[in-house]
Amino acid sequence: MAEYKHGEMDIKEQTETFNSFVKFIIWSVAAIFFVLLFLAVFAS
Repeated sequence: MAEYKHGEMDIKEQTETFNSFVKFIIWSVAAIFFVLLFLAVFAS
């Protein structure tokens, strides 16, 4: 087995995936908020 050395793993791809996930969540929450706001104002 290869020797494990703390802090040497390349985490660039994981970091980019996490950042994309956070952006997706932020945009989703914003879209849901505006849909609910629209329904609150214009729903009868």
